[in-house]
Amino acid sequence: MASNPLAPQWLVVPDDANTLSPALWPRTVTRSNGEVTVGGVTVGELAERYGTPVFVVDELHVRERAAEVRDALTSAFARVGSSAKVYYAGKAFLSIEVARWMAEAGLNIDVCSGGELAVALAAGVDPGRLGFHGNNKSVAEIERAVSVGVGAIVIDSLQEIERVASAAAGQGRVQRVRLRVNSGVHAHTHAFLATAHEDQKFGISLGDTADAVARIRSHAGLDFIGLHCHIGSQIFGSDGFAESAARLLAVHSELLAGGPVPELNLGGGFGIAYTTHDDPSPIGELADRIAEVVAAGCATLGIPVPVVAFEPGRSIIGTAGFTIYSAGTTKDVLVSTADDGITAVRRYVSVDGGMSDNARPALYGADYSVRIANRVSDSEPALVRIAGKHCESGDIVVDADYLPGDVRPGDLLAVPVTGAYCWSLASNYNYLGRPPVVAVRDGASRVIVRGETEADLLARDAGFREGASE
Repeated sequence: MASNPLAPQWLVVPDDANTLSPALWPRTVTRSNGEVTVGGVTVGELAERYGTPVFVVDELHVRERAAEVRDALTSAFARVGSSAKVYYAGKAFLSIEVARWMAEAGLNIDVCSGGELAVALAAGVDPGRLGFHGNNKSVAEIERAVSVGVGAIVIDSLQEIERVASAAAGQGRVQRVRLRVNSGVHAHTHAFLATAHEDQKFGISLGDTADAVARIRSHAGLDFIGLHCHIGSQIFGSDGFAESAARLLAVHSELLAGGPVPELNLGGGFGIAYTTHDDPSPIGELADRIAEVVAAGCATLGIPVPVVAFEPGRSIIGTAGFTIYSAGTTKDVLVSTADDGITAVRRYVSVDGGMSDNARPALYGADYSVRIANRVSDSEPALVRIAGKHCESGDIVVDADYLPGDVRPGDLLAVPVTGAYCWSLASNYNYLGRPPVVAVRDGASRVIVRGETEADLLARDAGFREGASE
């Protein structure tokens, strides 16, 4: 079958539009009698019990992936005579259950707000295993972080040095801190996701590092443990990490003259596949390459290899989650291509969620895939665009994919790779409640984040009077 001329060049017409690519779906996902099953539970059971939309997380996948990332990084650095610290980046998706899974897998946790700190503490995570990020932490957040014994605060500006020092002195504590710097390396990624070039809100320039570290070291209540840099997100190769590490190590070496610098934090950003076109590097290859570069750089500089910290989030939980929607309406639209005026049909399939549960397509132009989840079909593939129900023309969940041509209202549609940055970016736009998050494992399912009802939304409105007539 020829591709639809409206489809992006990278999108290939599938031989079977029912096929589930292993790279995009949780590890326990299969089709049983045509229906998608995850963790031994069918999507039909999940939709009937929890409604749609619903975020589904494969607990076993998350736990296994966390251990794999941990083992890959720690083993790689053990081979070069050092060690690695792995922090789960909570901003990808954080709940009390997920925080517990990470702690049980031996990971530390990175938080970047008072709310994320509260979740980690409620999960019983040892505060010493937490890192606290943020470009504008409030004084109250800093004081709380110091008081509970957060393992490391990442200082993001010169003013913050004094704020953290004041909090530590006021509580008679010594607070371990990192300094976030910009290496000048801009990983090849979406402009909104790039966070290490100079003209951005995070960190300070490498040229200002020596003075900033001297100021940190002038405070008895601050313990400087190393530099931090994050070069971007959704990075598929190791070249950006290698170049950033080389630049950071040069400054790291100079700082050793003024005192110990036991650690170096290279951030996160390891990419994952959202479509069959994506080809991210395996974590083992990334870990080995980065460890080799760091070791070689240290050898050249004549310094010991520091403990190297990383902050993966998406690469741990992204592929472990997917979203189930119910199809509502379908609409065939005749469209002429811009280049040659060829006319073709694009089928719009509307679902009962949208940009309120997945803002990434609207924010970043992110691509996703979709499959009919409650049945299989031998109908010829048709190009579809999955649209949300919000009053926005940009409310698109999946820009382009092929589904069986008989896709119809009432079908359950599953969009994979929504474990990261979907629930965490969710909103109540158009007064939709945020969907529940359900964990599945060993034939059982349970809610780990409760969905919101209209009553929940109204309860926050100060003008609401319970029992008032409509």
